[in-house]
Amino acid sequence: MAAASTIRYAPEDPNLPKPWKGLVDGRTGYLYFWNPETNVTQYERPASSAPPKLAAIPVSSSVQTQQSSSGFNSGKEEDKYNRGSDGPNSDSGSRFTEAARTGPISSNDAASGPGNAASGGSSVKGPPSSATGNELSPEAYCRRHEITVRGGQVPPPLMSFEATGLPPALLREVYSAGFSAPSPIQAQSWPIAMQNRDIVAIAKTGSGKTLGYLIPGFMHLQRIHNDSQMGPTILVLSPTRELATQIQVEALKFGKSSKISCACLYGGAPKGPQLKEIERGVEIVVATPGRLNDILEMRRISLHQVSYLVLDEADRMLDMGFEPQIRKIVKEVPTKRQTLMYTATWPKEVRKIAADLLVNPAQVNIGNVDELVANKSITQTVEVLAPMEKHTRLEQILRSQEPGSKIIIFCSTKRMCDQLARNLTRTFGAAAIHGDKSQAERDDVLNQFRSGRTPVLVATDVAARGLDVKDIRVVVNYDFPNGVEDYVHRIGRTGRAGATGLAYTFFGDQDSKHASDLIKILEGANQKVPPQVREMATRGGGVNKFRRWGPPSGGSGGRGYGDSGYGGRGDSGGRGSWGSRDSSSSSGWGRERSRSPERFNAGPPSTSDPPRSFHEMMMMKQK
Repeated sequence: MAAASTIRYAPEDPNLPKPWKGLVDGRTGYLYFWNPETNVTQYERPASSAPPKLAAIPVSSSVQTQQSSSGFNSGKEEDKYNRGSDGPNSDSGSRFTEAARTGPISSNDAASGPGNAASGGSSVKGPPSSATGNELSPEAYCRRHEITVRGGQVPPPLMSFEATGLPPALLREVYSAGFSAPSPIQAQSWPIAMQNRDIVAIAKTGSGKTLGYLIPGFMHLQRIHNDSQMGPTILVLSPTRELATQIQVEALKFGKSSKISCACLYGGAPKGPQLKEIERGVEIVVATPGRLNDILEMRRISLHQVSYLVLDEADRMLDMGFEPQIRKIVKEVPTKRQTLMYTATWPKEVRKIAADLLVNPAQVNIGNVDELVANKSITQTVEVLAPMEKHTRLEQILRSQEPGSKIIIFCSTKRMCDQLARNLTRTFGAAAIHGDKSQAERDDVLNQFRSGRTPVLVATDVAARGLDVKDIRVVVNYDFPNGVEDYVHRIGRTGRAGATGLAYTFFGDQDSKHASDLIKILEGANQKVPPQVREMATRGGGVNKFRRWGPPSGGSGGRGYGDSGYGGRGDSGGRGSWGSRDSSSSSGWGRERSRSPERFNAGPPSTSDPPRSFHEMMMMKQK
């Protein structure tokens, strides 16, 4: 009877067909439905009064958990992941085998109805199909959304908000935000996270990962009642200040009804106001690793109460070199905690830190994690252009869009970012954002962009991840990024939350080494591949192979390493750059000089050649 006492009736629902009753598992908070006449329980909401089948419907064993050498349980990592595990970590058998033990239905007790733990009623081993057949089964839902899960026994996805058992106030916040159902990553990760299990969730950008960890975090706070003035209970680590502030906005918006407090700690802003927020006491801290380490060294924050740790955009944090800071922070967090890692890609570096920081996690994959895949809701157009053609084509694209459409243009250098913004602002209303801008300037530019006062944002890769503006219509890659991973994340700024989007990419011979990888991305999303890009790929990455610090060996020019006046990435068709690459964009515009293929063979151009800046080039084209 003790087990049965953890089950309670849900508030009466007049729309629920008789004799069905709603039940809530007190230990997990999950909602499910019970027919007292037939003693059948199910997750799906009964849609009619048609009598359900008398026998419990077992979940088909046709859907297996993913078996892959790239997963968790391979080689030496298996021991790390299984440390502290209380049970087997087998992936064999049905995908939702014995979900009753771990999901909304508590062992056999819930299957027998409330108060009937010893009655010997039928046991539901997982969520049965809907009585009417109108709802998707868990297996069909997972197939439709390409969900695979590893890590032993896992509960089925929660395919509706009603099935989550969220408090009514929180449900109102979710519905008022315009959401009708959980996204796939939310549907599968929520029930696992609510069991206090560690999770690695791998899904594309714009898939709803933020609420994927915030909602279970709110439920965690309902169970854990700490003194917020002694330190936070939830810690979220983020790679950039833009993403960190957006996570805080979401936390405050959806946690408003629960009076949840959240502070955001990031560099580039004064520490004083941030320290005051901590001193007042907050339940959630969202932070970039660098700033949090600074405040830890000042001994102005304690992490000894943190029992829910999130690493958001984990791959990006490692790309940015934050691994030492992350490990230093985690040492300050109790080992008895729940850790959730959300990432868009699954490289070996992320796998290693996951193996070190997580205990017996479940891995939730949306799509094929072994391949980099672009959002199929985005129409990708790749255009092979000479550098001098870029600006004219850019203006054509901007003019072709409806007035007021939000557009992001990505450049490779801060200098080109500022230059393009100045050239475009009079006609189109543009502003620039990059790492040299102060936090106040960046916040102001983002606010203008979100509100539509400045519909065109010119950015370096600082905005490639984490920038969550729902109605971005177009992304333009004025310069191709350093790799296809960044390409996927750049274009992922559009086509978010179920919307469609457009992505234009300017591609030149200096980018030809990325041609093969780009073709895979385009073909994987059923997009058109330009013949010129295929030709570059067949040439083995382009015509010219050259040393990092030197001119091309002949023929047409390769990638320049100066702060080029024609796009920041050097030129093609007999153009190059004779300076070293300057990541801080301090090199002069006059370094880019006109030269013909014949003069490449003769060495660097004469100093008597007149310099041609971006502005001068455009003025000459207009004559």
